[in-house]
Amino acid sequence: MATKKKKKPGSNTIALNKRARHDYFIEEKFEAGIVLQGWEVKSMRDSRAQLTESYVFLKKGEAFISGLHVTPLHTASTHITPENTRVRKLLLHRKQLDKLIGAVERKGYTLVGTALYWSHGLVKVEIGLAKGKQQHDKRASEKDRDWQREKGRILRGR
Repeated sequence: MATKKKKKPGSNTIALNKRARHDYFIEEKFEAGIVLQGWEVKSMRDSRAQLTESYVFLKKGEAFISGLHVTPLHTASTHITPENTRVRKLLLHRKQLDKLIGAVERKGYTLVGTALYWSHGLVKVEIGLAKGKQQHDKRASEKDRDWQREKGRILRGR
């Protein structure tokens, strides 16, 4: 019998988008609910979601996430044909939506999903209001990260 991967007790993270921090300067974060189908919730309980290629777009005053990949469980999705990367609606307050619309349309920001997690039994998405990094910015942040790591090694060596 196959053994199931055990999650850490108290771990409520479903998926992280580590690539977003590499490609963007994230200036502000928002928490949004997400509209899901039943099979998607069951798959997320088994941590079968990926945020790496997802992005958030605004249409007619509403927010949607595209590219969020949820792998279906074969036992949970027997009576339907699941769509892995369908567009899902995000639930935000009107003031938050107005702020995001203003930043994206007027100031040239991008909206990126940075984390997917459980909060009081509900799935939440952390959205980052971000500016794109140039290639030299990526090199500079990598150089800073390497220096911090090296500095830590030097200080521990004492």
